[in-house]
Amino acid sequence: MDKMKKDFTPTLLDLGDVHIYLARHFGFCYGVENAIEIAYRTVEENPDKRIFLLSEMIHNPHVNDDLQQRGVRFLQDTKGNQLVPFEELTGDDIVITPAFGTTLAMEKRLLDIGIDAKRFNTTCPFVEKVWNRAEQIAKKGYSVVIHGKPAHEETRATFSHSSVNTPVVVIRNMEEAIALGKYVTGERDSSAFFEEFAGRFSTGFDPTRDLRRIGVVNQTTMLASETQAIAEHLKEAMIHHYGLTEETLADHFADTRDTLCYATNDNQSAVGGMLSTDADIAIVVGGYNSSNTSHLVELCEEKLPTYFINSADSILNRDVILHYNFHIKKELRTTPFLPTHQPAKILVTSGASCPDALVEEVIRKIAGFYQSEAGMEELTREWTME
Repeated sequence: MDKMKKDFTPTLLDLGDVHIYLARHFGFCYGVENAIEIAYRTVEENPDKRIFLLSEMIHNPHVNDDLQQRGVRFLQDTKGNQLVPFEELTGDDIVITPAFGTTLAMEKRLLDIGIDAKRFNTTCPFVEKVWNRAEQIAKKGYSVVIHGKPAHEETRATFSHSSVNTPVVVIRNMEEAIALGKYVTGERDSSAFFEEFAGRFSTGFDPTRDLRRIGVVNQTTMLASETQAIAEHLKEAMIHHYGLTEETLADHFADTRDTLCYATNDNQSAVGGMLSTDADIAIVVGGYNSSNTSHLVELCEEKLPTYFINSADSILNRDVILHYNFHIKKELRTTPFLPTHQPAKILVTSGASCPDALVEEVIRKIAGFYQSEAGMEELTREWTME
């Protein structure tokens, strides 16, 4: 009913003593759904083949565990460390490329064994869109600045696909964008660049030469607002340094706003809409190593107590919750966590790699603490009839 996706107000589940406000947009995006569908279909259609995943299919432990139980093995962990030696692979094996994509070097390594990594490719179309846009601006003489987490599989893949065409540098956040801007304007000596951005620039990168014309793309799971702010800051640095006008801006800065992932935008905008509600706490469900989920947590944390959990099992009872602090990379135990007054008002959302069933389990568990299971069933019947 909201085809233009302009309404970001949450859905209220009025369960009497507890009010659950569910984000308007949450959970699986198209890229994740597509990747999971391809992976499970590959398993079903190839019962006599050994099947491997380059790394985690998506950053959700429940999905990855289920695939492993079906016999799928991971070749690497999320950091690129080897779990299965390549020497064990043969040309008869199947290797699935995860939703994050992979590097050109990895594609070649598999092809040398006789495995075509593109045959069972689940790379998200929006990740590929970033690669294509980076290639387009590279042909026009722009260098590429990637806003992303350097160790993340998607960022490594984007770096690989971009650096064959043009100079590339990866920045983590606005602080590093400000630092990069000072190399653009000459406020910092270019010799310091190589230490400050060590391990995050392409071979032969020359900041004096390669920061004259740039375009900004991102790891699709980053905060879209931060990517836009970073691009705006670097654009302003270009304008002031070169005295650019709207007519001459393209001489030094490429417009890449069309690379931002719609699903990331929708989920983050829905959290913004959800936070306009007068609530007590927020619960965000997703894999602890999920980048897009951690950014939803980050947004919620700005306004109210937020608990980042991976399933309903993290809620031990009415008083105790196990939740992840991604800032210090540690699981914490908090008690009590539920509001003591009634109705308790709780915001709920999930990351793009989190199955809807996990969100439902969390809501049902909370409803049980308030003896509201009947209310849940009544709402379910009403929505089914609609």
